[in-house]
Parts: sequence; C-alpha cells; structure tokens
Amino acid sequence: MEKINLNNEEIEILNSKSGLKRLISYPTIDLKKTIRYVNYEDYLEELQVELIQLHNWVINNNKKMIILFEGRDSAGKGGAIRRMTEHINHRYFDIVALPKPDEVEKGQWYFQRYVKHLPKEGEIVFFDRSWYNRAIVEPVNGFCTEEEYHIFMKQVNNYEKMITESGTILIKFYFSISKDEQAKRFEEIKNDPLKKWKMTPVDANAQRLWDVYTKYKKAMYKKTNSKFAPWKIIKANRKTKARIAAIEHLLTVTPYENKNMELLNRFTKEETT
Repeated sequence: MEKINLNNEEIEILNSKSGLKRLISYPTIDLKKTIRYVNYEDYLEELQVELIQLHNWVINNNKKMIILFEGRDSAGKGGAIRRMTEHINHRYFDIVALPKPDEVEKGQWYFQRYVKHLPKEGEIVFFDRSWYNRAIVEPVNGFCTEEEYHIFMKQVNNYEKMITESGTILIKFYFSISKDEQAKRFEEIKNDPLKKWKMTPVDANAQRLWDVYTKYKKAMYKKTNSKFAPWKIIKANRKTKARIAAIEHLLTVTPYENKNMELLNRFTKEETT
C-alpha cells in the first residue's frame, strides 16, 4: 500500500465531521481527494454566506438581477444554480427553465416568453438556459429556421441593452466542457437509474453534432460578448471548481454592500477562456 504523508492540518480535516462523513460514504478511501472535497465544501459554505449578503442587498435596495446559465448538455448548469440558491431566501428568487414553446408562443415575438419572467424589484431570476437557445441549440437541431436565427442575432444585443438600461443587472455564464468529459457524463447518466430520465434526443445527438455546436457557440460569443452584458466562460470539466468560479465571479462583479474582500481574495482565481 502506498504511504501517504499528511501534515497536521490535513489530519485535522480528515478528523472533522465533514471528513469522516466523506470517508465512510465511499467504498474506497482516497485521503487526498477527501481533503480536497472537504476544503471545497468549507469554502463553498463561506461563499454561500456571502451570497446571502448579496441577496439581502438586492432585496433591501429593490435591485433587479438576472443570472443566466448556458453551456453544452451536462455541463453542470443546474448543479451550479442549486449551490447558488441553496441558502438564499426562496421568496425573492426564481429559477426559470422553460420547455419548448407551445403553438401560441411560436407565433409571438421570440423574446416575449422570456419578458414575463424578468425580475421584479428585489428579485433575482436564474435562467437555466435562456433566450440563447436560439443562438445554438435551435439552429443546430433544426428547431428554428435560418431566418429566425439571423433575426435573433440581430435583435439580442438591443434586447439586453434595454434590460440593462432599465436598471437590471445581467450576468451571463457559459459553462465549457470538453467532448470527452461530456461523453463521460452522458455515460454516467445513462447508467444511473435515478438520472437516466434526463437524457433527451437532443442529448443523444450532442456528441455527433459537437463541431456544429462549436461553430454556433463561437458565433454567439463573437456577436453577444458586449460591454454592457459580457460573457463569463467557466471551465467546467471539474464541477466543484466550476461552481466555485461562478460564485466568485458573481460576488466580485456585483456592487453589493459590505463585501468580504478578504474572502474573495483568499484564492487566486483561474483565468477562463
């Protein structure tokens, strides 16, 4: 058996409640991995406390905020949203994950179905996918016409400019994973009886259409990475690091009161591309 040298701090982490719980929860013992995960959970909890501070600022100052999450299928968008919303006041936020448009919505202005979900004063709205479906998913899978796609691309920046000029804070995340990582996650989902319902026909085609998705993703970024609504690209091959990076970015760019800069400066942030 390989000998593992641990310092006093690492031994203390393993003997903590979180460390012991992690060790007995898995059939194989990986001390270094357990230490990394406990450190992640501890830091995540501190960031979640800071998220409460941010949310209170939104509520008490009648701010409006939109946080939208885009990325390839299985990139970890939903998991990041759950960590962000886990402890904030559920009465003052909403998570929007719209199904495909019905017949009435198909005949409306494309953005109309999203307008009714924009935040009220004192509210944060999290979009688990958003109007950017028309920038990538719809054209790749033939769910919109070429003309509808070009109309969207011509209108989207003006739409977001109107949102931000109305006083709404708009944060845009794109979770980026590799082709191999997506394939691995799809396999895990298909083999998990509690998760395999998540696989859709769109997911099934995602690997085959990888390069087409990439083409439309690059076009979206080039056109819509505006000064008033820039994208933050999150490297998401490791879910834990992606969640931390997204929360750190949100806390850093939002001008809420009594910000804990000592916390945000504790770790050197990774540059994402």
